[in-house]
Amino acid sequence: MTQLLVSVRSSAEAEAALRGGAGLIDVKEPAHGPLGRANDEVIAKVVRVVAGRSPVSAALGELLDTPGSVSPPDGMPLTFVKWGLAGYAERGETGWRSAFRSALRELTERQLRCRAVAAAYADWRRARAPKPEEVCDFAIEHAAGAFLIDTWKKDGSTLLHWLPLTAIERLHQRCRTAGVPLALAGSLGPAEVRVLAPLRPDWIAVRGAVCQGRRRNAAIDEGKVRQLAALVRTTMSNPGEPEA
Repeated sequence: MTQLLVSVRSSAEAEAALRGGAGLIDVKEPAHGPLGRANDEVIAKVVRVVAGRSPVSAALGELLDTPGSVSPPDGMPLTFVKWGLAGYAERGETGWRSAFRSALRELTERQLRCRAVAAAYADWRRARAPKPEEVCDFAIEHAAGAFLIDTWKKDGSTLLHWLPLTAIERLHQRCRTAGVPLALAGSLGPAEVRVLAPLRPDWIAVRGAVCQGRRRNAAIDEGKVRQLAALVRTTMSNPGEPEA
């Protein structure tokens, strides 16, 4: 069944998201970009407050802008990590693939158990990033922990402004066939959830839709999380599957 992923910027927000019914807690700092990395202390506090009640993922910034080590600190029990690929279009497909493989090697060499998420931007031209189809290829080739489709610029446009439902469906089918979980993000709200419902992705990923005033830099609103989690459950349950 599809779960609601909520991106948080503090341990207090993580607690509110869990009480509201989030199935996966994602740590990021929205002031640092669409996949902005929070500082290590914030990530550690979120992991502690979640205390195993749900998986925890962390956004680690844009891979091109990440100096030195690209992976999370040792001893951080994260389930997933992800980087953005903005800026790599000018470097060709070989450039971002090589950088991503290096990041995967670093996770392996440091014996970190977290899985890497291959993140694509639906508005890839604006982000100067690889096409979603190319990132999907990589996710399947390397058996990524998940494939994420997000939007780079947070200007009110949504995932569905940049990718038609048919294109998302094709990518989803490829992931499903390969056994790669799919997360859909990109300023999604109740209207977009209803449109995406037939696809039943593994996660619907949000922040702004569950913040006070729908402002992604405002605090998480537990009530909004509860409402959206209920909508995801009722619209995206598989036929014959009980609604939890």
